[in-house]
Amino acid sequence: MSFFKHESAYVDEPCEIGEGTKIWHFSHVQSGVKIGTNCVLGQNVNIGTNVSIGNFVKIQNNVSVYEGVILEDYVFCGPSMVFTNILDPRCKYPQVGSQFYKTTLIKEGASLGANSTIVCGHTVGRFALVGAGSVVTKDIPDFALVIGNPARIKGWVSEAGRKLEFDKEGIAFCEKSNKRYKLENGLVKEI
Repeated sequence: MSFFKHESAYVDEPCEIGEGTKIWHFSHVQSGVKIGTNCVLGQNVNIGTNVSIGNFVKIQNNVSVYEGVILEDYVFCGPSMVFTNILDPRCKYPQVGSQFYKTTLIKEGASLGANSTIVCGHTVGRFALVGAGSVVTKDIPDFALVIGNPARIKGWVSEAGRKLEFDKEGIAFCEKSNKRYKLENGLVKEI
């Protein structure tokens, strides 16, 4: 194997798991999953059928990534954060199968704080930062810092996660990423 799997973890077949990926204690990767290179799945992580996970993704302890969720490269999922995949779950009227699941896309470099919840059917933009305990109920733009229930934009962050301070021309610089950003029409883009 080109990846590490703890002896207490289960990996169903068939799966594609990239080189350097680590799957830790009591985790379960279900069939049809694609996981990129150099990912880390912490203790008690469940990856649902047919989920797609990019490269260099870190999923902390006690997270379930359900079918319908797509994680791009460098996504961070904090401890015990939650994904959903059905908008109107009912035990009496079960909805089993991918035709009922709403797609949730977490774009490159986004970070989802501990105990946050991502309601299905939404996109979290590139390098966005969802604060701990926040509940995402709508799409989040690139570089947005969101907090609360429901999550609302409270600022903007760089690719490196530093809070951006914009000058009167709407320009910000991040020393950690060595990149410049522009705030224009209520959105941030790298320049």
